[in-house]
Amino acid sequence: MNLIIEQGNTSTKVALFEKGDSPEASFIFKEFNASCIIPLLEKYNPEQGILSTVIEIDRELVSLLKERLAYFMVLDENTRLPVRVGYKTPHTLGKDRLAAVVGAAYLQPGRNVLVIDAGTAITYEIIEASGLYLGGNISPGMTTRFRALHMFTNKLPLVNETEEIPLIGTDTLTALQAGVVNGIIFEMDGYINELRSKYTDLFVFLTGGHSFYFERRLKNSIFANINLVLVGLNRILECNVEN
Repeated sequence: MNLIIEQGNTSTKVALFEKGDSPEASFIFKEFNASCIIPLLEKYNPEQGILSTVIEIDRELVSLLKERLAYFMVLDENTRLPVRVGYKTPHTLGKDRLAAVVGAAYLQPGRNVLVIDAGTAITYEIIEASGLYLGGNISPGMTTRFRALHMFTNKLPLVNETEEIPLIGTDTLTALQAGVVNGIIFEMDGYINELRSKYTDLFVFLTGGHSFYFERRLKNSIFANINLVLVGLNRILECNVEN
């Protein structure tokens, strides 16, 4: 069994993979350290694991995993990958972005794929059918946009998304909601349309914390997979174990 740890700025996702493309178990921790992982090691007894982190590496956690697992690795810019990376500065490439691309290439091999990750930031990644990851774009996420409008103005309130969003707002509250949400929808559909003019067979993955919110709002056909980054990390681990 594989232990997958994705440590972000605000939370940590942990998943256990046995076989297949979906985790057998997954957990989200707001606060995470070495003590959090011990019960999972005892319950699931994984043999190998991978850590992907965007914050400073927890040396105690790494030491524990090296001691308890037969094989353990930390994802960095020197890690062997099952895709070719055309990004000019791989040392600055977000590990979640890279893992999402690997997951997409694994689930849709031999396809031109666009990965949209709707989280704190919205990222757009393109990988060609040949297995070459070209790169991508980074845009503010939905919550980030709401907060920015509130923080950098004097009178605009802090609002959140709702289920029903009008095309045009009729007061300040709905104007903010419609502006942010519809702006993101038009942005996503715009990227998809433009890239499909170049790649007619383009397959689109949507992932991230707000993926299901936008899935039914986009005009284009997409496939939402909340676990795409975890799937990619699992594939990177398997690639390195195999070699």
